[in-house]
Amino acid sequence: MTETWNYADAHAYMERLAGGMPPVIICLAANGGIQGKEYCEALPETAAEVADSVGEAYDAGASMVHIHARDPETLWKGATTPEIWYDANKRLRERCPEIIINNTTGGDLWMDDTGRLSCLDGNPEVASLNLAPDMSKFRLKPRGEAFTHPRPEIDFDDCTPFSYKQISHFAREMKERGIKPELEVYHPGCGWVLRDLIARDLIEPPYWVQTVMGYQTSSWPTVDNVVHMVREFPTGSVWLCSGIGPNQLPMTTLATLIGGHVRVGLEDNVYYRRGEKATSNRQLVERAVRIAHELNREVATPAQAREMLGLPATPTRYP
Repeated sequence: MTETWNYADAHAYMERLAGGMPPVIICLAANGGIQGKEYCEALPETAAEVADSVGEAYDAGASMVHIHARDPETLWKGATTPEIWYDANKRLRERCPEIIINNTTGGDLWMDDTGRLSCLDGNPEVASLNLAPDMSKFRLKPRGEAFTHPRPEIDFDDCTPFSYKQISHFAREMKERGIKPELEVYHPGCGWVLRDLIARDLIEPPYWVQTVMGYQTSSWPTVDNVVHMVREFPTGSVWLCSGIGPNQLPMTTLATLIGGHVRVGLEDNVYYRRGEKATSNRQLVERAVRIAHELNREVATPAQAREMLGLPATPTRYP
């Protein structure tokens, strides 16, 4: 189960196709740190809402959840204290006894490094680690009085300047706590950073590597770009693929087809199909499950996902 392979190797692909692909890990990106209910009523914001929404997706087949805990005093901003993160993770564990808990260090648009690292003291099993500066330009529509903690429209044009030094610091903090990094790769240049972390002995195989396709300043979400990126992964990598917005469905299908693992959820995409908002995170997970079964792949249980990723067999507990 812990075997890794080159996803772009034709012979390795054909061998696994004949012998049976590994079960597909479905990672749920539950809510994100930017948009809220003003974009989709189904998107969970409070810790209780996140636990309920993730619980439904867990029942449907999600074996890992990636969450952005929100500041309960300002729900359109991310949490920046260990206490809020711990409470969010505890609620998740109570509802989802076996799920792999994956916290974000990406945070929100306004967060400093101390705030981003606060999630690590919430005792997650996995935490995201951006391997590139995050440059974005967009307009957030106003959050009206109908929503908790309204805010005006926001025009954003800025860059979160992740550097080798910062990324190494984040990786070291994770390693000291026994947290596995989810290595977020936005374009081929991130390979330099990934290999630097390996050279510094800051990450250990199997490497949990996520290709983020179709995000601003990430690689365009094409078949060629995906294959090019996975071809250059270091030996010992396990591949997770996410597609942003309308790219979620084709990237999910592609990754499932060629042996990878998938990330779906309302953080990355609030639509089920063109012009139709998703009704829940569960709905998006159910579709990923159907795709996997149609392509003759089983869906990984949390226990199988833990084995593939080299995580402890016993889930973290929150007394």
